[in-house]
Amino acid sequence: MFSKILVANRGEIACRIIRTARRLGIRTVAVFSDADAGALHVELADEAFRIGAAAASESYLNAARIIAAAQRAGAQAIHPGYGFLSENADFAEAVEAAGMAFIGPSAAAIRAMGLKDAAKALMEQSGVPVVPGYHGENQDGDFLAGEAGIIGFPVLIKARAGGGGKGMRRVDRAEDFSASLDAARREAQAAFGDGAVLIEKYLMKPRHIEIQVFGDRHGNAVHLFERDCSLQRRHQKVIEEAPAPGMTAEMRRAMGEAAVRAARAIDYCGAGTVEFIADVSDGLWPDRFFFMEMNTRLQVEHPVTEAITGIDLVEWQLRVANGEPLPLKQSELSIDGWAFEARVYAEDPARGFLPSTGTLSDIRFPQEGVRIDAGVRLGDRISPFYDPMIAKLIVHGTTRAAALARLTAALENSHIGGVANNLDFLARLSRQADFAAGHPDTGLIDREVEALTAADAPDETVLALAAVLSLGTLQVPPAGDPFRTLGHWQIWGQATRTVTLDHHGERHVLRVAARGLDLFAVNSSSRVIPVRISGRFEGGCHVEADGRQSRLQRLEIARGFTLLVDGRAYDFQIPDPLDSEAETAAGSDRLTAPMPGLIKLVRVRQGDAVAKGDALIVMEAMKMELTLAASRDGIVETLLVAEGDQTAEGAVLLMLKPEEA
Repeated sequence: MFSKILVANRGEIACRIIRTARRLGIRTVAVFSDADAGALHVELADEAFRIGAAAASESYLNAARIIAAAQRAGAQAIHPGYGFLSENADFAEAVEAAGMAFIGPSAAAIRAMGLKDAAKALMEQSGVPVVPGYHGENQDGDFLAGEAGIIGFPVLIKARAGGGGKGMRRVDRAEDFSASLDAARREAQAAFGDGAVLIEKYLMKPRHIEIQVFGDRHGNAVHLFERDCSLQRRHQKVIEEAPAPGMTAEMRRAMGEAAVRAARAIDYCGAGTVEFIADVSDGLWPDRFFFMEMNTRLQVEHPVTEAITGIDLVEWQLRVANGEPLPLKQSELSIDGWAFEARVYAEDPARGFLPSTGTLSDIRFPQEGVRIDAGVRLGDRISPFYDPMIAKLIVHGTTRAAALARLTAALENSHIGGVANNLDFLARLSRQADFAAGHPDTGLIDREVEALTAADAPDETVLALAAVLSLGTLQVPPAGDPFRTLGHWQIWGQATRTVTLDHHGERHVLRVAARGLDLFAVNSSSRVIPVRISGRFEGGCHVEADGRQSRLQRLEIARGFTLLVDGRAYDFQIPDPLDSEAETAAGSDRLTAPMPGLIKLVRVRQGDAVAKGDALIVMEAMKMELTLAASRDGIVETLLVAEGDQTAEGAVLLMLKPEEA
């Protein structure tokens, strides 16, 4: 076995690989960018090397610097993780040319599956069914539009390189094809350095089911059963499970055999995933699944396969890369129970899943019965340079119902402060009726997005609790303070404060009166609500409000706080008292950056007339494109950015003025 390996990645997957290597007695070398100098994966490794600036193109995508670090450290092999250089055939070749093992498939196998059009042609030759569409070399826009018309709308435009939903657009009408094609090409070029696309028929009720495969250098290949990854948003997986609900033994055998044929067709060695799309308009049938692509690396969702098979897939990767045969044969593999994985992201579901940046002021997950794969810890910063994943939450149970109940409970009892996050969205999704009944499909989230993302409106009691906790009441005076027993008081009259709180655009004004030590009366819009703090703990307290006892937690977020009460999270902003009504009104004249990012496209010029909803600027942030639109009709009075500019969160990008009468 190797004695030292370098992990050419960051975040949770780097930490995941390091932990298995440590268990096997293998020393690990980490690499880091300027943004990650104090990151968790750097702390966990035995040694670490700086490889460049924060931008991935100057660090984690710099193959030469990574290989130089590995040589300097005396590493015998490099594990690429997933993303970044994990499916880069040139990198795999360069690693081996430098005298080290690449912990992954051969460069030839990566190239065979790296471009989706060529991969589909190869699969057809190998007897693996593929989705109807155009997979050729002609990239002329008019030609592709014609092919889309022949295929029949809706169609899916897909980048031929890479994965993760980048460079992918669904198009429902011919008139939308050109703009969608341009957007897909830009995103694909930025993500993979290849703007070429293919066109496929969009199945109206599809499920995304993938097969985990493994091969070695001794001619062995097996599959480790399936994962259902149908719960997706913007073509990115949200909750994955294994096995797939409703899967029959016949279909599992057919899909598994097709996946192994795909692996054998390219002499595959190592961990890989063959992704299929299944037409479930009439249930799951073994003749209604189609090859989409093969990911020649470890998948983000690999822990659910580990949970149902009891196998450490990273250990298998290390052993196979070291020249060992696969530890088990197909007949020795079996499924035990059910597993789910939920991807916890720094994003705001109520604002179109806009990624969020900031410092993690609180991060707590259940300690029992839950596996947490995370690359961050308390006090770490979620930066704009990389994917905004915070953690993966994995559960296992004897049945699907038992595992799903455990998933819901774990999500409801997890807390994150300092950044917007999708915990509440994930919890609602885990309770969604169709998903709970075992009927997921790739369109489910889009159909139910309003119900899944709508903010819970706080009732009067919750508003009263938020008002009390907004006044610093969690702080306890020192034991020797002579005024400790007096509580909140003033010399003349009753101590009162007017509190203004904003909750998702709605303003609430309440008056809080102190009536003794930790006793308050809150005047809401219709009545007076008594509140008593009965005990404090770090970040929260026990209270009695309107005769009901509750446990509260307060988590700091930008310009406000999150109140956790009765398993629900409520985000409150505390408005700046210096903001005037005039300034608020003028805000609609300004188009501002919702987060730090790169200006990719400016669609208007100074003096142009625009209508409400018109796309004005496209920016790229945290691996995704954001289209910023006009909030009202007007004339572009001032344009403050150009294509290629880097911009900060809140920066004014352009200003509008009313159209002249």
